[in-house]
Amino acid sequence: MHARDDSASLDRATKDFLAARPQLFGIAYRMLGSSAEAEDILQETWVRWQNTDRTGIHEPTAFLTTVTARLAINVAQSARVRREAYVGPWLPEPVDTTQDPQMGAERAEALGMAVLLLLEKLNPVERAAYVLREAFDYPYKQVADILETSEANTRQLVSRARKHLAAERREQVSPADHRRLLESFLAAAQTGDLAVLENVLAADVVSYADGGGVRGASRIPVVGRTHVSKYLVAFAPRFWPPAATRWVEANGRPAVLVSVAGDPVALLSVDASAEGIDRIMWVMNPDKLAPYVASLSA
Repeated sequence: MHARDDSASLDRATKDFLAARPQLFGIAYRMLGSSAEAEDILQETWVRWQNTDRTGIHEPTAFLTTVTARLAINVAQSARVRREAYVGPWLPEPVDTTQDPQMGAERAEALGMAVLLLLEKLNPVERAAYVLREAFDYPYKQVADILETSEANTRQLVSRARKHLAAERREQVSPADHRRLLESFLAAAQTGDLAVLENVLAADVVSYADGGGVRGASRIPVVGRTHVSKYLVAFAPRFWPPAATRWVEANGRPAVLVSVAGDPVALLSVDASAEGIDRIMWVMNPDKLAPYVASLSA
């Protein structure tokens, strides 16, 4: 009888965890910008859920969300130190959002590559407050409980995060204009058309190449329309002739997967406003590309 009760309890726990899993992954990924780290968080959450006395827990998702968010805060604190030693610019690990456009959230907020990059500049608690409130629409009171702080302080955390993002990022263009700008940029980059590049890039554009030390990736961001345009023109004859391109979706926006001899070498995405393309993001780190490409095949 006891064994049957334990088995039923574990079955119930498994069902509750699997039902909450998309949301838990969405929270951890947004906070860390890494699918691998998010999966590690979920594994630890599952272990803790198994070992918890669940008889008094009436809202499993709330409990699991709290565990996931707090674990993610701890990992984010240690990740900041690791990323300071990262070779070259760090970019989030891309995710394929074709199956789940909002990736477990109430709305597709804090999911774009550029937003995740900017969230890295917030402290982990601010980031958690912003993600829980803006992407998952948690009431301030519940966010405060998760973060073990006051509701007033939670409102301040979210407000500071919003102001930071607003100061760092212009209002975005429509999806159609975003695609058009990326198409124009890609064509000009492939042909080394300086005039078109200067036309589609914002004056203060920044190009980030995350290679994690891989050969050929710039180890510092390239800043400004003139510098970025000339940089792209200079490497076009070497980079593009052997390359094949494929239109994909990453983090809710169109992106371009670049391959050479069938091997993926870069994922290109941009952030765009009425001023033009503000950020160019090249994910070239093989460790970040491989899981993304595998998800496309799946």
